[in-house]
Amino acid sequence: MIMTLQKFGGAGLSSTMSALILSTGILILVAMMVLPLPTFLLDTFFVSNILLSILVLMVALHAYRPLDFSSFPSLLLIATVLRLGLNVASTRIILGKGQDGPEAAGQVINAFGQFVIAGNYAVGIFVFVILVIINLVVITKGAGRVSEVSARFTLDAMPGKQMAIDADLNAGVLTNEEAKERREEISREADFYGAMDGASKFVKGDAIAGILILAINIIGGLIIGVTQHDLDIGQASETYILLSVGDGLVAQIPSLMLAIATAIIVTRVSSTENMAAHIGAQISLSRAWIPVSAVLLLMGLVPGMPNTLFLFAAAIAGVAGLVMRRKEKTTELDIGEAGLPTEETTEKKPDQIDLTDVTDNSALSVQLGYGLIEMVDEDTGGPLVNRITSIRKQVSKSLGFVMPAVRVRDDMSLSANEYRIRVGQTIVGEDVIYPNCKMAIPGDSTNIKISGIEVKDPSFNMDAVWIERHKEAEAESNGYVVIEPESVLATHLSQIMYKFAAELIGQDDVQKLLDNLSQSSPSLVESVVPKLIPLHTLTGILCELLKERVPVSDLRKILEVLANMSGQNLNVIEVAEALRPNLAGLLIQQIAPLNQPLPVITLSSDLEHMLISISNQSADGNLLLDANLAQRLIKSISEASEKSMADGRQAVLIVAPQVRRQLSLLLRNHIDDLFVFGFTELPDNRKINVIATISNDNDAKLETTD
Repeated sequence: MIMTLQKFGGAGLSSTMSALILSTGILILVAMMVLPLPTFLLDTFFVSNILLSILVLMVALHAYRPLDFSSFPSLLLIATVLRLGLNVASTRIILGKGQDGPEAAGQVINAFGQFVIAGNYAVGIFVFVILVIINLVVITKGAGRVSEVSARFTLDAMPGKQMAIDADLNAGVLTNEEAKERREEISREADFYGAMDGASKFVKGDAIAGILILAINIIGGLIIGVTQHDLDIGQASETYILLSVGDGLVAQIPSLMLAIATAIIVTRVSSTENMAAHIGAQISLSRAWIPVSAVLLLMGLVPGMPNTLFLFAAAIAGVAGLVMRRKEKTTELDIGEAGLPTEETTEKKPDQIDLTDVTDNSALSVQLGYGLIEMVDEDTGGPLVNRITSIRKQVSKSLGFVMPAVRVRDDMSLSANEYRIRVGQTIVGEDVIYPNCKMAIPGDSTNIKISGIEVKDPSFNMDAVWIERHKEAEAESNGYVVIEPESVLATHLSQIMYKFAAELIGQDDVQKLLDNLSQSSPSLVESVVPKLIPLHTLTGILCELLKERVPVSDLRKILEVLANMSGQNLNVIEVAEALRPNLAGLLIQQIAPLNQPLPVITLSSDLEHMLISISNQSADGNLLLDANLAQRLIKSISEASEKSMADGRQAVLIVAPQVRRQLSLLLRNHIDDLFVFGFTELPDNRKINVIATISNDNDAKLETTD
């Protein structure tokens, strides 16, 4: 019993102590078959046997799936050996001391012999035979058949399950740890059903052994009573048969409960509910109970039937059906009515902290100080939510995938007018805005200053000033561009979306893009993902493209190019670089209209050859530039880019493909809005206008030539 409690509930004993208790228990079971036991120990073990069988049955009823009780075959073996050991010990006492009366075999056997079968050994024999038939013919035989079929089907399905796990792993749906856990679970499932196939034979053998032991006890008792103790046949029959049947019932009832537990385990279907909840949820159908009520009502009206009993049963079934029907209507209302919460809200205690208070799983979030809450309050006309939705749609259309929803929430740790933008848990932007003011950005020819709060524009780091709303007309007349506070935040958010697009796209987003493409090009998607390119690899390639704002909207072309590159041994970065010439046109058409020449900045041939030589000399292909040279290069390119922006045109840098990526990495950290292209990425039909050439003279000075 101690072993059983440790198995299912005890958490205080160590594994070493548990192993010691289990080993000691097995030795005691073996000793029971050899050594004589006093009657009080025999009674104790009989009660422990009943306790163990009831406990196993209850655990089987509350298991969600068969593997939740994976130790059942071993436990079933131990319980069977315990019961057989008790049969041997009780047989020794019955045959050795049965002539002394029913009390000689202990209180438990005497109680079953006197109370359960009312002292009538003939009735006891028939009850015992019926229990054996139920156990052996019905429950054990059915459970054994289910175990055989389940074991065979589980083993047959193993290759398919393994292939499914490999496919999910290649597609990026599962991580290596999750795939390993799935494989181990499949192995445990096969081992469990294989063990259950053999364990069901324990129950069958136990039932057969019970019949044989009963027959041996009766025949042996009659022989010993008549020949050794000079009892007449009637007295010997009454004494030994009563004790033998009582002993058989004491062992057979726990055996029956274990057989039921075996049948429950092997017929259990994996579920998120225990057996009672599982069955209750599936039989709680009003359309089933109401016909039952009608049939019982008709039977209750038939003359000669126990009408009162049938009518009472019909009433109970009818009430149950009406209650279930009302519950079904309530559930449908909760599901179908939009905006109605279906979960009950409970009042939170002041000292209670939920996981939601310390975690935020949103991919993109904006936290506002308490002074900015009115900007998202729809009751007061707060426009921020609509502006964020418009920004999401614009950025999603530009980059080619749906931007994740932006979670807007208040944060009491911020100052009144402060806001903070997070990508995941990382703070990527923060600033202060004034909801009752407007931001004024001076034009290029503006020399007049306006009184207000002087700041830097958070999106482009330009000089700006927060002015009161009544000064808007004055600012515009002096050449200032006036911006609403919600537009300042929304523009900052849009820059964050573009900059961190690679971190905002995940495997789920890529899978949605594939699902959408499969509607028009199912064969293409099926042949490429995951057969040639796993989902996680495709996601990494798209991330590399999005780091430089290359749109991934033309997924069909991306998959076609990837299919043609399937034989090459390239890493993710090399594949992304190889894809760029096919996709760069999508970005270029966003930079400059098709009917206008593209403003470009180039490098002189000497400078470009020097950069290529430096890249070739580096072991990993990086540009290891002198600090002064790198600083002057960045400064010259930045000045040329800013001059082009001042003219209302966005220039791009054109370089040799060999150093395009390295130079882009160098400049990206200093010039956010500069795009770097290789000359092989320019579309043939686009006209270009070289607005500046960055060169390096003999004195290592960089010059810009217009």
